[in-house]
Amino acid sequence: MGVIVLGLMLLSLTIWLGLLCFWGQFWRVDQQLEIGETQLKSLPVVCAVVPARNEADLISTSLRSLLLQDYPGSFNVFLVDDRSTDRTANFAEGVAHAVGKPQQLHIISGVSLPPGWSGKLWAVEQGINSASLFAPDYFLLTDADIEHDPGNLRRLVAKAVEEDLDLVSVMVRLRCESFWEKLLIPAFVFFFQKLYPFRWVNNPNNPTAAAAGGSILIAREALERIGGIQVIRQALIDDCVLAQAVKKSRGVGDNTTCPIRSQGRIWLGLSTLTCSLRPYDSLATIWDMVARTAYTQLNYSPLLLVGTLVGMPLIYLAPPLCVILGAVWSNWAIAFTGLLGWLLMSLAYYPTIRFYKCSPWLAFSLPAIAFLYTLMTIDSALRHWQGRGGAWKGRVYPSSDNL
Repeated sequence: MGVIVLGLMLLSLTIWLGLLCFWGQFWRVDQQLEIGETQLKSLPVVCAVVPARNEADLISTSLRSLLLQDYPGSFNVFLVDDRSTDRTANFAEGVAHAVGKPQQLHIISGVSLPPGWSGKLWAVEQGINSASLFAPDYFLLTDADIEHDPGNLRRLVAKAVEEDLDLVSVMVRLRCESFWEKLLIPAFVFFFQKLYPFRWVNNPNNPTAAAAGGSILIAREALERIGGIQVIRQALIDDCVLAQAVKKSRGVGDNTTCPIRSQGRIWLGLSTLTCSLRPYDSLATIWDMVARTAYTQLNYSPLLLVGTLVGMPLIYLAPPLCVILGAVWSNWAIAFTGLLGWLLMSLAYYPTIRFYKCSPWLAFSLPAIAFLYTLMTIDSALRHWQGRGGAWKGRVYPSSDNL
């Protein structure tokens, strides 16, 4: 038995060494929008599209932050009221008047959801159609629960123009205040970066593509090139599907010696200043957030689910278990190897913990956190098989996805 356990632990240790050395440096947090800011060299026309369904509690703060952007170019906000029942549109209109920019806000009353669309993407489609009358160079696709730093749009546009990017996205700083948020939210970002290493996403020669739906700046030409929002109309993980479509598309570059790019150029990073207002102050709220799309991320594949259920314990649970077993059995080879694996995963997790200003000791809690996320993934699969998958804002969507 000791030989088998030691063999499994050596495999786990090898995996962690491979992840740290060869997996896109996913554990680093150096891909940040606010690092190395570029200056605006032109002032493209930008229209923000904000889908909002029953967001009265948050819309005042989020919309105010949008209307008070320091972007010096033409900028209009199109808020799509997705059949709200809590007077979201009234609150939005009040905010626009309060900050003296009623002419900059355009409120669109959403129409009924047609078959084959997710609610959010149908709202975005309506907003883009209305905003297109302004002939924008870029669309800012953002959620109604995001508080934008005053310079967020300026930085996004400057990066897009300076680096000739079709899509620029930032994973906004998620709320991390309650016990459960401090325990589980940094890990959510860590697992996302592990799934989509930002350095690979930002490398035009690497096919990895992802985006964060809270803040996406996309060039109108790029959106038209992929066929518009309708090509991803059923996607539940719409941000990553949109990024994949853009990166796979051929783009026109600004270099006269190479006018056609082999694929679209995208960038994804973190933001220290633009924040999510959405509270996740209980285990249940975080659980529902993860379970809503975890099985979708696995492409609804039972095989990938089994692989996850085998891989997660091997990678995250084996090291601390081997420390315990090695101590009980007085097998110090097993205990030492397990401790080394545990230290490696904690080392990988620490930059994210530090980014979210949490206690350094939480870096050692990753095995327990991974165990909870594995349970959430199992629950996500169960919800899908029971016809309850993808539930959000009172709607349940079918399993069809464009991943």
